[in-house]
Amino acid sequence: MIKSLYRYLLNTIPRPVLIRLSYVFKWFAPILLYGNNVECNVCNNRFKKFLPYGLNDQSSRDNVLCPSCLSLERHRLFWLYLTTETDFFTANKKVLHIAPEQCFYKQFKKQKNLDYTTGDLFSPLADIKFDLHDIPLANDTYDVVFCNHVLEHVENDYRCMQELYRILKPSGFAIMQVPIDNSRNTTYEDKSIVDPKEREKHFWQKDHVRLYGLDYPDKLRKAGFIVEENELAKKISSDKINRFRIHPEEMLYVARKE
Repeated sequence: MIKSLYRYLLNTIPRPVLIRLSYVFKWFAPILLYGNNVECNVCNNRFKKFLPYGLNDQSSRDNVLCPSCLSLERHRLFWLYLTTETDFFTANKKVLHIAPEQCFYKQFKKQKNLDYTTGDLFSPLADIKFDLHDIPLANDTYDVVFCNHVLEHVENDYRCMQELYRILKPSGFAIMQVPIDNSRNTTYEDKSIVDPKEREKHFWQKDHVRLYGLDYPDKLRKAGFIVEENELAKKISSDKINRFRIHPEEMLYVARKE
């Protein structure tokens, strides 16, 4: 029942409205899930379990959504990488965050070492609004760029990757996670599929225009990036995997500019 309700809301309410409604939701959901079986390493809160999440049967998962900060398993792995393998929270950095995730937004915003800017075409959390195909920012501007679960939505992902490469400083890094079908060697794309129901069937979500395969890091390399295929999830203890509810097979693609 709860899972069906979430799915209905996620599929029918526009994302900007969902973001605003989530602030109300976060007041009471943690109380209902009080406990100590799982832990969110992003907001440091503990619960008897996380909430289910997923827009359809293909993406539906139980016990993954933090009721406090709304992090998912990929966000908790991302946070673990930043805290254990980078100087993101200690060194002075100029950061651009595309389509900023709510679980990170306030955390990054309050960091005194970060010159933090958010960008998106529609999000109410965006400081600047722009189309990712034509970013109105200067070359070599940012030390760090985040653009997670965005490239599967855009018309020309290669063009967007080039734009992100252009605005990244030499020696800077970008993290641009996307949904990946590990059973596919190559990315599946068919521009003739425009019906939302068909896109959901073929690309896992009604507003996706492609489904990435194992060639995703090669696509980033073609745009100019040096790509590290970081296997942090495989190095984490099983206890921590279960407590943080991190997917043990998720790869982090850390893209750098020489």
